[in-house]
Amino acid sequence: MESGMLLSGRQRALIRESWQRVSGSPEQNGLVLFTRLFDLDPDLLPLFQYNCKQFASPQECLSAPEFLDHIRKVMLVIDAAVSHLENLSCLEEYLCNLGKKHQAVGVKVESFSTVGESLLYMLEKCLGTAFSPDVREAWSKLYGAVVKAMRRGWEALPEGD
Repeated sequence: MESGMLLSGRQRALIRESWQRVSGSPEQNGLVLFTRLFDLDPDLLPLFQYNCKQFASPQECLSAPEFLDHIRKVMLVIDAAVSHLENLSCLEEYLCNLGKKHQAVGVKVESFSTVGESLLYMLEKCLGTAFSPDVREAWSKLYGAVVKAMRRGWEALPEGD
């Protein structure tokens, strides 16, 4: 991940500034992200099981303590990416392993585009008019780099495993 080539200085500043406004309420904003995710793709709900418990509805999942813990972890990954904008490559191994974990629980690579849409939706809802086209583009580039690193986790495993 060549973050220097990926994001301009202005884009890094836009990401940091917007994340500062969002990161103060990670659980609340993460709920916005995942509510949107389940609205866009309800078929993802069965991927979230804790202690072999299948959730009957997105609302049940979104209120489960184990799922709230997952939301906090997702927001921490975003925070780590924002914190390492100058050197995203230091997260490469971590993100690759995160990709392997997601593949192991049945997440399809295609689902990451829906997650990306949900992330942008959350940012737009949280930032309001501050969510400009430039902010959207910067976040899209960052998210694309994160997903590219996570996809390496899929490529490291044989198909079907």
